[in-house]
Amino acid sequence: MNIDEKYQVKQKLKMKMGLNRILGISKIIDKLRQQIQNIAACDVSVLISGDCGTGKELAARAIHYLSHRAPNSFVPVNCGAIPETLFENELFGHQKGAFTDASIHQEGLIKEAQGGTLFLDEVGVISSYNQVKLLRLLQDKEYKPLGNPKPRKADIRIVAATNTDLQSLISEGSFREDLFFRLNIVSLFIPPLRERKEDIPLLASYFIKKYAAEYIKPVRNFSPDALDALISYNWPGNIRELENKIQHAIVMTETEQITAVDLRLYDNNGTTTQNKKKNIDLENFNNAKQKAIQSFEKNYLTHLMAAFQGDVVSAAQKAGKSRTALWNLLSKYHMHPRQFYPVK
Repeated sequence: MNIDEKYQVKQKLKMKMGLNRILGISKIIDKLRQQIQNIAACDVSVLISGDCGTGKELAARAIHYLSHRAPNSFVPVNCGAIPETLFENELFGHQKGAFTDASIHQEGLIKEAQGGTLFLDEVGVISSYNQVKLLRLLQDKEYKPLGNPKPRKADIRIVAATNTDLQSLISEGSFREDLFFRLNIVSLFIPPLRERKEDIPLLASYFIKKYAAEYIKPVRNFSPDALDALISYNWPGNIRELENKIQHAIVMTETEQITAVDLRLYDNNGTTTQNKKKNIDLENFNNAKQKAIQSFEKNYLTHLMAAFQGDVVSAAQKAGKSRTALWNLLSKYHMHPRQFYPVK
């Protein structure tokens, strides 16, 4: 195998470990994948924002695996899970004797991430004191383990993530503006699942296949009413909630097909989302009309193809359209029949 062939193999492996784990066929996800590739090529700090459960860590891992830092470690840190008094020690490490209980030398997470990527999740919860320490790390590319006066070089890339509005925290005085600008050299927003509902059948098929195999269950697919429920639900917990609901359904069912009842999709009032009324924003009539048409077409196509499990001929007959016309509509919204095929 020559150098070019080895490079191609390495690039394919990077793609598999990175972008291929971000599932979806929507325009939003296509754009997100392209943004990740662009960001990965430049060794700068990145701030990823988005609701809980949207896949911010997946995006961070994709950035790492598509970058030149891929051969080295990706080190995730849940900032919200580390007590304020231990944060500095966890990040920087300490020398033996640095404090009362420091009986041995301990390397920190920065050392573990050397040459690679340090992922700081929930960065908005870091205390003011520790924000100063993090700011110095970003500015000087150096750090000092506790008890060691000699600075060390930090050859790391920092990718941070938040589900809170850091600008609001800055206005409140609880987050440093200079730290925000250091972290936010490049920003990446992960869209909520409710804005990419055409991706739900593909994600649901992935999870049903994964957990049916893991739990050795006979579950193979979803009933039409289950698919309709999945697509109609608003998913406040995003992909994490979708995974949880499917995982629960697979554990509890004894049949080959998951039904809407198995999914237990209810809103806070205990009613199914199919019965919820949608709010209508008032705007320019033509713009509102165009958005309504596009929304209808996307939702209709998603329900139609899900009901016929990707069978274009049957779906076209049901819709009263030619196969060519249906294919054109599917292409318009970047959909493909294979995303609706039953899991095998």
